[in-house]
Amino acid sequence: MLAKIKSGSLSGIDGFPVQVEVDISFGLPVFNIVGLPEISVRESKDRVKTAIKNSGYTFPMERVVVNLAPADIKKEGTGFDLPVAIAILVASEVLPKDVAEAYFIAGELSLDGEVKPIRGVLPLALTAKQTGCKGIVIPAENADEAAMVKGIDVLPVKNLSQVVDFFAGFERIEHHRIDFSEKKENRLMEGIDFSEVKGQLHAKRALEIAAAGSHNVLMTGPPGSGKSMLAKRMSTILPALTFEEAVEVTRIHSVAGTIQNESAGLFSRPFRSPHHTISDAGLVGGGSKPMPGEISLAHNGVLFLDELPEFKKNVLEVLRQPLEDGKVTISRAGMNATYPSQFMLVAAMNPCPCGFLSDPMGKCTCTAPQVQKYRSKISGPLLDRIDIHIEVPRLEYRDLSSGNPGETSAQIQKRVEKARKKQEDRLTFAGIYNNSRMRSRHLKTFCKLDTEGEKMLGKAVDVLGLSARACHCVLRVARTIADLENCPDILHGHLAEAIQYRSFDRYL
Repeated sequence: MLAKIKSGSLSGIDGFPVQVEVDISFGLPVFNIVGLPEISVRESKDRVKTAIKNSGYTFPMERVVVNLAPADIKKEGTGFDLPVAIAILVASEVLPKDVAEAYFIAGELSLDGEVKPIRGVLPLALTAKQTGCKGIVIPAENADEAAMVKGIDVLPVKNLSQVVDFFAGFERIEHHRIDFSEKKENRLMEGIDFSEVKGQLHAKRALEIAAAGSHNVLMTGPPGSGKSMLAKRMSTILPALTFEEAVEVTRIHSVAGTIQNESAGLFSRPFRSPHHTISDAGLVGGGSKPMPGEISLAHNGVLFLDELPEFKKNVLEVLRQPLEDGKVTISRAGMNATYPSQFMLVAAMNPCPCGFLSDPMGKCTCTAPQVQKYRSKISGPLLDRIDIHIEVPRLEYRDLSSGNPGETSAQIQKRVEKARKKQEDRLTFAGIYNNSRMRSRHLKTFCKLDTEGEKMLGKAVDVLGLSARACHCVLRVARTIADLENCPDILHGHLAEAIQYRSFDRYL
């Protein structure tokens, strides 16, 4: 008998439908899987056979052929275990054909028949909805993730016997639903807040501007000045993710397999902080089987690179195109994968190898050539793509011991959200939502300067040696400062503040 079950596989962060076809015919007992199965799919033969037996059902002692259609696309992952097992039971006439074939099924089987979680459930649920399936049968641990897709019934299961009883009509499985508004309101911030940062008002102001316009930031200062502490609180002042952004972020983390708990998606902005020993493939993605890198896992969030000059130069240089385009394409033999990567880059570095250059309380032991070699690891083109450069000096004891509480993250976030709303209203027509993504044609329209402003910017370009890209960065930052102050035009004060955030250019 022939059985057909709907399932799916992954290509990049997208799913595509796969039809699991099983034919049982007379002949020697053989179990074959065809249709370009990858190693983990081919190994499912033993898992499926043992799971069916240990669940109390009879595995057919005949010729069993499994075809994964379309047969010209490579299939990978362990999510085909459950649909193959159900297709075999349908072909063996243990289950009714018309009921099982109406559902989209995915899941890994253990040898005792338990259904184990898989990665990429959210893209598969989107695929199930697009193909018009009645519902999706997935592991219970992935239920919250699948429930982010509206308009399709999510049936969480724990073992093979439960699935069989459901399709046979002996058991009812409750459709899984969650309250996304409650999840969104209860976003976890890891207990950190901007009010914990003492002093550093200049740095806090710069980070608020960066958050308001989604600008990239480079912080320079001696060890212990609070650079990492500030960076780790950056995500707490960013606007809350919209539902559409949360789905996109969760889809990336689902494919990467980094969703470790049963919480519904990622309603907090991602914060990624890779170690400086990371490879270029680990940062931008890649591998023999392309997977999202750190820049994609930080999509719609923050990528923090601490000790920036300690990263390999080739690793830093691969950031240039994603920073400009907001996406990265990985090409491998037989496939291409495009991952979104619209992140805020927050980088930190010491002013010199020992870290105490220009620090009045420390003694620098570095020579001028050592300092130049250290700073030259950051190329000019990469620096041009970082909108805001700030110095974070060492705090004095009176600032550290001060009992005056600073502004909370919630207070700063309100101002950031108002500024973001202005940008969204202004730029939605162009398909962008913040000032950092404005191109030349947008700058001409929304960042006009008067005669005095043009003179001020021209003088800054001559003195600092700013490139055309850096000049555009100044205009974007000035526009964000004006938005924070609810000003329709860029005034001289806004432009002057934006220019002083490029002061690091004179040293590199």
